[in-house]
Formats: sequence, C-alpha cells, structure tokens
Amino acid sequence: MGTIHNKKRYGEVWPSYRIDYALKELYQLQKLIVLSGGWAWHFLSPDGHIEYKHAHDHKDIDIFVHPRNVAEVMCILLKNGFKKTWTRYDKLPSEENFRRYEKLMVIDEDKSFRITIDFFVREVPYRKVKGWNIVKPIFLLGLYSNIHSSDKCWAVQATLKLLDRQIDPLDREELITIPSRMENENLQQ
Repeated sequence: MGTIHNKKRYGEVWPSYRIDYALKELYQLQKLIVLSGGWAWHFLSPDGHIEYKHAHDHKDIDIFVHPRNVAEVMCILLKNGFKKTWTRYDKLPSEENFRRYEKLMVIDEDKSFRITIDFFVREVPYRKVKGWNIVKPIFLLGLYSNIHSSDKCWAVQATLKLLDRQIDPLDREELITIPSRMENENLQQ
C-alpha cells in the first residue's frame, strides 16, 4: 500500500493463500518477534474478518526482533528457505538496524508469490493479542512517519479516531469497515 491510496479499489481483498502461507511462516517465529504494520492490524481486528487490501497491508510482514533473539530468528528464517535480500535502503545512512528476507512460494505452475519479511532489530513496546506480540497501537501509529508507509489504511485511520476517544482498538469493526464517502474524501486530504 505504499502506492497512491485509490478509493476506487476499495473492496479488493488479499488472496487467502497469501494470508495462509504467511501465517504458516510466522507461527515458527511467534514467541520471538513483535508484529508491526499490517500484521499487527490483522490481529487487532475481529477474528474472521474479510482481508480487504485497504484495511491492512499484507504485501510484506513487518517484525521487530529484540537484539537477544536476532540469531535465533535468522536461523529459523534461513532454515525455512528465506534469503537475505538487499534493498535500496541498505546503502543509506540510518539508525535503524534493518534487514529484509524473502522466500518464493510456488503454489502451482501458474501461481507463485514472494513472502517478504522486513526485520527491524529493536525493543519496542508491545502487548499480547490472540497469542501474538503486537506493537502497542499508540506506538504503531508513530511508526507511520518513518518505517511504515500505508498511513491511509482503514485500520490506521480508525485507530486514530478510537484512541482520540480513549477506546481500545482491539476487535473493533472500524478497523475493517469500508469508510463512508465523506470519510473517503477526508482520507484524500
């Protein structure tokens, strides 16, 4: 969702196989990582929700890894066929300890996709949600200024409003509800 936010495409859903395969990979890391970005919003959303593309970004998997868990997470990723991938950001000066891992998933001869894990080494505030470590929503919102780019997703916009009213976003329908036309116009501004 790093591209232009196109409200004409509201209603598009992520293919279920992408979600299923990504979850299979994530389960092996569950106790060692903190989920961020689209996957944090995924678990904060009500169970069984429709995977709308504009609700949360499942293009990649953003994780934070405490420095003490880095070696173990890297070993699991490499053992499961992930490879370190260089990005244009690797050459830029940054205080962020970042790396990217990718794995090509071949479903059949006509269908394949890449699972991309953006791996940040840092201790971050988190909470337990449905058995997963998730970046605390208030901190997660702050990451949209430098790490995450899809700040127009419905979950981000809904959480901003909920937290302004001091409402916990966990399991709130607003995180997965297509905004009304008036809200859509506000998102464009």
